[in-house]
Amino acid sequence: MALYLLHEHAAGYGLFHAEGLDEIGQSIEAVRNSVSDLNRFGKVVQLIAFQPFESTIDALNQSNSISEGLMTDELRSFLELNLPKVKEGKKPKFSLGLSEPKLGSNIFESTKIPCQCNEFVLELIRGVRLHFDRFIKDLKPGDLDKAQLGLAHSYSRAKVKFNVNRVDNMVIQAIFLLDTLDKDINSFSMRVREWYSWHFPELVKIVNDNYLYARVTKFIEDKSKLSEDQIPELTDIVGDEDKAKEIVEAAKASMGQDLSPIDLINVHQFAQRVMDLSDYRRKLYDYLVTKMNDIAPNLASLIGEVVGARLISHAGSLTNLAKCPSSTLQILGAEKALFRALKTKGNTPKYGLIFHSSFIGRASAKNKGRMARYLANKCSIASRIDCFADTSTTTFGEKLREQVEERLDFYDKGVAPRKNIDVMKSAIESDQNKDAAMDTDEVPTAKKSKKKKSKDGEAMAVDEPATNGAADDSKSEKKKKKKDKRKVDDEVEEQVNGDLEDGTAKKKKKKSKSEDGEDSVAVSEKKKKKKKSKGGDE
Repeated sequence: MALYLLHEHAAGYGLFHAEGLDEIGQSIEAVRNSVSDLNRFGKVVQLIAFQPFESTIDALNQSNSISEGLMTDELRSFLELNLPKVKEGKKPKFSLGLSEPKLGSNIFESTKIPCQCNEFVLELIRGVRLHFDRFIKDLKPGDLDKAQLGLAHSYSRAKVKFNVNRVDNMVIQAIFLLDTLDKDINSFSMRVREWYSWHFPELVKIVNDNYLYARVTKFIEDKSKLSEDQIPELTDIVGDEDKAKEIVEAAKASMGQDLSPIDLINVHQFAQRVMDLSDYRRKLYDYLVTKMNDIAPNLASLIGEVVGARLISHAGSLTNLAKCPSSTLQILGAEKALFRALKTKGNTPKYGLIFHSSFIGRASAKNKGRMARYLANKCSIASRIDCFADTSTTTFGEKLREQVEERLDFYDKGVAPRKNIDVMKSAIESDQNKDAAMDTDEVPTAKKSKKKKSKDGEAMAVDEPATNGAADDSKSEKKKKKKDKRKVDDEVEEQVNGDLEDGTAKKKKKKSKSEDGEDSVAVSEKKKKKKKSKGGDE
């Protein structure tokens, strides 16, 4: 079977034919040794066709498509023109050797040309790359080097090209530094407590906060010099006058030992360092919040800035996080537990870094897994919107957060949540309304009436209604209002009179009914008397 080799150079595509090579009989070491000798290698591998690139932009586009494993139209036409044609229903009697297996699979799917990429083919392509300038004779000595250098610069510049406002590397470094600062501040604060407790052990129980303890330590220094005159200043630090008085009283009856001035200076300096680290940690947190609102606003509004930054740093970048399915995003940070469970055939973890979200803590114990799965789904949607959207907005993140809240209510109270398609439609509409509102704000409002001066110097009013017409309109409106009031008053009087007449008629009917009832009672009594009289006669 004939073997053809495709070499992608910075100057263009080269197609070579390898003759007299037995892939099975030849060992890789023998091929590797023969590649270095051009006399032996030139007899085996020969150039068939070479297609140069039209420009540097064309070369950059071709190299980008090759790196992604895609075959361009130029490469397809080049191969179909120079390779033997493959008849339908018959196996081809040749194969194409490539250095990129993804590109080979794409070529086979579209053109049915069999491709291969193994160590034997890679060694032959290495020889082609080594002696490429000898095969093409019309080129000048420095042309290939210039083409390689120019393509390398443009290719690397295109790969490194990014938006300055959306650099997720800053978020990754900030969250790593934030976690490190938390550990360091914790350990340093404990060291300050242990160190200063030799001098003032009662202060540990009075002041619990690490930052306040460092500030109080710096302020007091020597407990023997602490007096009641310093209570106002101590109150400003602690924030409570009773606690300040308690510190002063404890200093008077303290059981700690005295420290030398040098030791007190060292404790004072170390407490200042802890305070500086705490202040820097606060500034770094503010910086992280602003960067997350620029890079991933929807993810930050959905799950929070810190948890979102941890997800991005663990995935490696926002693009990698957007490419992750929701099932992978759900257990990010719990890889050890996952592989341990797979090895021991136990239960797999339900959540990783997502566990730090407030939604998981608010869910009941039996619903934590379902809540983590639902939240991971929404985080995956938010990260994809942030990564691939052209404009940054928090509308989708807020709507997704509302969905998670509704899901919590559904688990707890049974309230049916909205469908995802309805929520997304409302998010798109609200986003469009915001854009429209921004556009209307930019359009200037109606101009106020201005006075223009004629040539003679007389002032003329512009866009002002006539005063006489306005007065006439107001008079006619007043007359209409009076007529309407009169009509309403007449209708009310008629209704009242009608109600009164109906009431009198009802009273008359009741009286007639009562009279009729009395007559009937009298007739019945007469009949009873007649019956009694008849019974007595018998």
